Amino acid sequence: MSGFRRGVRLGIDVGRARVGVARCDPDGLLAVPVETVPRAETSVARIVEIAREYDAMEVLVGLPISLGGAETASTTDAREFAIALDAALEVPVRLVDERLSTVSANAVLRQNGRSQKSSRRIVDQIAAVVLLQQAIDVEKSTGNPAGAAL
Repeated sequence: MSGFRRGVRLGIDVGRARVGVARCDPDGLLAVPVETVPRAETSVARIVEIAREYDAMEVLVGLPISLGGAETASTTDAREFAIALDAALEVPVRLVDERLSTVSANAVLRQNGRSQKSSRRIVDQIAAVVLLQQAIDVEKSTGNPAGAAL
């Protein structure tokens, strides 16, 4: 675990209707779901509250890049959301590649017997868990934070 910065991190999966939020423990052993925040004018404020509640050291926002590596409308939306979060938070915000996090989240839910319809309320949280766990794993294996700082 050399080079791993100890502290709670939040993972954020930005969607057009909902924002999934996950957190990890200070040692980065486990990422867990926290909440699905409805996408509204109050979304950023709610995530700021969550960050304060868990005393987060940083927030990792998933950047949905296409499989070919191109940016899409969703990429722009997530980047704009991250910029708004960065302006409202007192801790750093990092953008991390989240290719396939929602696909992975849906696969996990299906393996556990949940339909896509019944999982709609939690799939964003699970996607946030997936992207956060990937970011933790990157930092632990390389000694460098995942993604790029805003």
